[in-house]
Amino acid sequence: MSAVTLSGCDLVAFVATTDLARAKDFYLTRLGLALVDEDAYACVLDANGTVLRVTLVQELTPPPHTVLGWTVPDIVEMVEDLVDRGVTLDRFDVLGQDEAGIWDAPGGARVAWFRDPDGNRLSVTQSP
Repeated sequence: MSAVTLSGCDLVAFVATTDLARAKDFYLTRLGLALVDEDAYACVLDANGTVLRVTLVQELTPPPHTVLGWTVPDIVEMVEDLVDRGVTLDRFDVLGQDEAGIWDAPGGARVAWFRDPDGNRLSVTQSP
């Protein structure tokens, strides 16, 4: 019998919300993702070929860490676009982010963080 692995299977990402309509508006309007399907429990979005299920929950305590992130070709352009769409970037005093809110990681990556309406921390990263 051959080993069955998930390495050849598509990933489905999940993020929780307490208000499906509000979250749907954010992910479509602010982030520009495309709606694939929706029902009373979740809206299914296309995140560049990866399925993102925004799932309705009764209660949510967002974790302090990043739950979703995107690799972008030009972080400055992406941050400007996000801000123009009404997204507020997170600022961390200890990181030394630039005036746009972008952090230069020691390995050369550039990262910016923001939150969805439920407080889930999201990020965009430009690889070195």
